[in-house]
Amino acid sequence: MRIITGSAKGLRLKTAAGLATRPTSDRVKESLFSILNGLIDFHEASAILDIFAGTGALGLESISRGANSATFIDTNTTVLAENIRRAKFQNCRILRADFRNALKKISSQKFDLIFSDPPYASSFAQISANLVSELGILADAGLLVVEHGVNDILATPDNLEPVRKITYGRTTAIDIFKPKGSKQ
Repeated sequence: MRIITGSAKGLRLKTAAGLATRPTSDRVKESLFSILNGLIDFHEASAILDIFAGTGALGLESISRGANSATFIDTNTTVLAENIRRAKFQNCRILRADFRNALKKISSQKFDLIFSDPPYASSFAQISANLVSELGILADAGLLVVEHGVNDILATPDNLEPVRKITYGRTTAIDIFKPKGSKQ
C-alpha cells in the first residue's frame, strides 16, 4: 500500500499485522481518487476527516494531493502515527477514541472531505454517516465518502443526497454524498 501521487508520491505505508484491519486497496483508492478529482479541488480543501483511519491512507493521500490538514479518528493509532511521521506531514491531528465520541468532540468544525471506512458487516457505516449529517460537520460544498461491504445497505442520511455509488468486485462499495442543495 502506497501514496499514489502528490508530495509524498510512492511512499509505502505501514500496515498493521493480522486481520484486524482491512486497508483500502491501491486499486480501489486510485479509482476513488480519480472520481474525487472530478468533484473536489484538493488544493482548496482546507480540512479532511478520516474516520476509522487505520493506516491513514485516505487522509494522507488527500494531504499529498494538496489538502491543507487532516484529522484522523481511530481506536488504534500506532501505525497511523508512524505513517504520518514517515510522510513528514505536520498538519495532522489524531484522535484516539471511539468514533462517536470523537465526532461529538469536533462537532464545531466543518470538513471539506470526510472519509468513513469502518469494518465491513458492522452498522458503523450507517451510524457514522448519520452522525456526520446530524452534527452538521460536512462543509456546504463538502463530500462524505463511505466505504462499506457490497452487501451492506446504506440509507441516505438526512440532510444529505447521493452523488455517486461505486461497486468494486464482490466485496467493496463506496457511496459519495453531499449536503442537500449543494452545488457540488
